[in-house]
Amino acid sequence: MEMMSHTRLPIQSWVFPALAWIVLTVCATVGMSYVVIAVAVIALLATVFAAVYHAEVVAHRVGEPFGTLVLAAAVTVIEVALIVSVMSGSADKSALPRDTVFAVVMIVCNGIVGLCLLAGGLRHHQQGFQLQGASAALVVLAALTTLTLILPNVTTTVQGPAFSPPQLIFVAIVSLILYGAFVFVQTVRHRDFFLPLEGTDEGAHAKPPSNRLTLASAALLCASLVAVVGLAKALTPSIDAGVVWLGVPASVSGIVIATLVLLPESLAALRAAQANRLQTSLNLALGSSLATIGLTIPAVAAVSILLAKPLELGLAPKETVLLALTLFLGVITLGTGRTTVLQGIVHLVIFAAFLFFAIWP
Repeated sequence: MEMMSHTRLPIQSWVFPALAWIVLTVCATVGMSYVVIAVAVIALLATVFAAVYHAEVVAHRVGEPFGTLVLAAAVTVIEVALIVSVMSGSADKSALPRDTVFAVVMIVCNGIVGLCLLAGGLRHHQQGFQLQGASAALVVLAALTTLTLILPNVTTTVQGPAFSPPQLIFVAIVSLILYGAFVFVQTVRHRDFFLPLEGTDEGAHAKPPSNRLTLASAALLCASLVAVVGLAKALTPSIDAGVVWLGVPASVSGIVIATLVLLPESLAALRAAQANRLQTSLNLALGSSLATIGLTIPAVAAVSILLAKPLELGLAPKETVLLALTLFLGVITLGTGRTTVLQGIVHLVIFAAFLFFAIWP
């Protein structure tokens, strides 16, 4: 990776986050005019590239799988804060957590994974990864999505796609247990399942960055991610207004928010796949979807119970079909330990179907 040869941080790696924080301040004090919205979008995109750079510095220093876990956990924690803040401040956002979580799963498991498999396959023909690691992630993902997004539709204690408070507490606890168990397996018990295959990690022998550079990048990574999510939240009213103006379903707002928040991970995963480090891409993608569900559901469950806010978690039949198809294809396409462009195209087609039917249900 390019950043491995640096002994100091490039100017743009700290200028872009600083610009984003300035724009955030302007948004809070001046308001959201058309000019401010345009500048905010530019600052957000620029800060995403800075976040990817700092994530790669930290990842190279701490090694796999801890490096990808750093970015996935950081993005998810801030994403949870964004959802909880929007949910607690509005009475008509009961479906926002569900829409955002589902959008994250579809974007990650079909959009990011599909793009990585396609880009890596075009450049390297076939790519390999640790089958045990992918299987472990998929089995936990299947359990989490079924318990949190499908089960509410068939429970009978309360009407509608929702849990009763005891059910919500139970699902929140088991979500934390499942995600915690996965992190334990990924980082301690079976860490080798998530390490790159021999001969695929091109940056493995490069000199790691210094402690000072790593600490600076870690701090700037946090600042960049907070700025990205802050700008996404500042742009949320404009996104909602655009959704209403276009006449598309309200769930599209969740897709746009999830896309903005996932931009740093998406670019980092794509760059890793192009560098023939597919294992790193899958660690980022699958780990991100697991962290989103495992951390978001307990957080929004606590807000729902403590603040007596309504919370809808069950998916509609159309979304349930797409989720089932995504999990089924994931087991097949990632079930051999080798990938080609075909798997990437299949996942991207399902992602296109998700976007199409979200706009024209």
